[in-house]
Amino acid sequence: MVIYWVIGVCFVGGLTSLFLASVIFKETSQSLINNMVSLAVGTLLTTAFLEIIPHAIEEANNNSHDISFMVLIGILIFFTLEKLFIWRHCHGPNCDKHGDCETSSTNKINGKGSIVFIGDLFHNFVDGILIASAFLVNINLGLVTALSMLLHCLPQEMSTFSVLLHSGVSKFKAYILNIASSIATLVGALLSFFILSIMQEFIPYVLALAASSMIYIAISDLMPGLHKKTEIKDSIKQISIISLGVILVFFIHSFLH
Repeated sequence: MVIYWVIGVCFVGGLTSLFLASVIFKETSQSLINNMVSLAVGTLLTTAFLEIIPHAIEEANNNSHDISFMVLIGILIFFTLEKLFIWRHCHGPNCDKHGDCETSSTNKINGKGSIVFIGDLFHNFVDGILIASAFLVNINLGLVTALSMLLHCLPQEMSTFSVLLHSGVSKFKAYILNIASSIATLVGALLSFFILSIMQEFIPYVLALAASSMIYIAISDLMPGLHKKTEIKDSIKQISIISLGVILVFFIHSFLH
């Protein structure tokens, strides 16, 4: 039964993320993008601290020390991966990392386009692992985790669209490549599901890695972009939407429990 939830969530999440990201990209609303990023910050951090870490500690027989240490190790791992250009993705069409993508005049993916596609592929694969590990604990945790991943993936997929198109890729090929990266989520989820079903003792530590990835993404990738808006009204708006994300996950947590 759980395997069907995993497959269904990955399938629906991938299609929803791809569809909404393409719609948002066509509208090119920077304000909407910033709002989605703020919402993702709130949901990711709340899911990590309110849902994932407590469940990981429970699954580890209340061994909070090992789980906390694993969260720390995970953050350092993701930092190292990003330094090595594996985890290269951003959350808007004007990302500083990909500012020179427009220089390509061919219909092939240039270096920047290749980097962002590989990063997106790897990132979605890891998302699949995290979603499956959460569902193996219980369906409620899996659903909350999947929701947070979806809200984070919307600006990410929109960014991928932008970079690929600026790299000279046609819209059709950009869709195909994004579909391929979405399939990576399902592949990661299925591999994780079958491996962790046999090796149950590793589930708490995979959950700890899930929490560390959410914390790292929110604090390292998303928040710095929000700090570029320094106007008081922008700051109030950001804090309000982040709080909305916190409240959203809190009420889902309360309802499911």
